[in-house]
Amino acid sequence: MTTILRTWDLTKVYEEKEIVRSVNMEIKQGEIYGFLGPNGAGKTTVMKMITNLVKPTAGEIEFFGDKMTHRSYEMLKRMGSIIEYPVFYDKLSARENLALHGEYMGYYDVKAMEEALELVKLSAVDKKPVKQFSLGMKQRLGIARAVMTKPELLILDEPINGLDPLGIKELREVFRMLSREYGMTLLISSHILGEIEQIADTIGVIREGVLVEQLAMDTIRNQHTQYIELITGECTKTVYILEHKLGLTNYKVLDPRTIRIYDDIPQLELSKAMAEAEVELESMSKKHHSLEDHFVELMGGAGIA
Repeated sequence: MTTILRTWDLTKVYEEKEIVRSVNMEIKQGEIYGFLGPNGAGKTTVMKMITNLVKPTAGEIEFFGDKMTHRSYEMLKRMGSIIEYPVFYDKLSARENLALHGEYMGYYDVKAMEEALELVKLSAVDKKPVKQFSLGMKQRLGIARAVMTKPELLILDEPINGLDPLGIKELREVFRMLSREYGMTLLISSHILGEIEQIADTIGVIREGVLVEQLAMDTIRNQHTQYIELITGECTKTVYILEHKLGLTNYKVLDPRTIRIYDDIPQLELSKAMAEAEVELESMSKKHHSLEDHFVELMGGAGIA
């Protein structure tokens, strides 16, 4: 698979403080790349450098094999983006905003505007002033604006902010379609790990300005693919039963009430052993090792917020 974007030792210093340090990122053509990290980790700064909104202090960015410079105007036409919060002319309609964007991008195409609005479910309100839009609607319009020029690389910074669950589900399908059917490459940052898990081909995790990991989602899915999670108020007694009655060793005590068992054992056998020992279980469920599990382990127990 062709590499569409690569960074070498990408670094940004603000007021003598390194916000981003030596980031080496590689994004393949046609994939969805999930960019994860706690707030303030440097995700938006990296995206701003890739889109030439912020100049790197050091390092290089290569797009389709060409080095990016401050004069890479033609290169930037091949990208679409929403960085932070999308801004529009509030008194203009959705359609008028897209038309204006098309004019200054040198891409005025009525059919493309209609397709973009249909894609994000805004066709019915395309003539409504943007000042009457909700946050979620503005987020959808931002995505329409980013995709209407048919970019080869789409960069989206927290694109599902402000959307309800139905809106998130719809855009999830849009992102998959853009990648699978249109061959578009997507770089998406998000704090909603469950959503990234469902759509990403590759993830990159950044912490305190350093890219600490970059790997395929399939690799994560293959790590401890299944486990049984027990919730009980008798954790110590449960561990004794696991080890001395059932001979299990591959388990993990997450907290005083939660145990995960990675050994292969039928739930019926496990339930029977707990019942015979009069261990009261609040719940027993079979689960898969998730991106959130992996992220928390990588962050040393810290969450993404």
